[in-house]
Amino acid sequence: MKRILLAEDDADMRQFLTRALKNAGYDVVSFDNGRSAYERLREEPFSLLLSDIVMPEMDGIELARRATELDPDLKVMFITGFAAVALNPESDAPKEASVLSKPFHLKDLVNEVERLLAA
Repeated sequence: MKRILLAEDDADMRQFLTRALKNAGYDVVSFDNGRSAYERLREEPFSLLLSDIVMPEMDGIELARRATELDPDLKVMFITGFAAVALNPESDAPKEASVLSKPFHLKDLVNEVERLLAA
């Protein structure tokens, strides 16, 4: 089973995404901030980091940058209302990261996760 680490500070969105991904057959571990998510990544491997960009303690771009230093094979996907920030070539976001702009349909999320994990 593919393991997903979800970092999303909005509690309702985090529960919604966790439920949808678990229903699609993924093992999901979720956190409400980037720092806690990063600490978990240091302890065990994941297939995908699914992260909001704007979060307390450590933003999603910093989390993704540090996470891919730990595991260069880790897939990264941002879920955000600030897609332009993630896509900005001057940001430190991993260049291969996928971006899904809020609002989105759960079907689109699951399809993009499947596409990333199959690559």
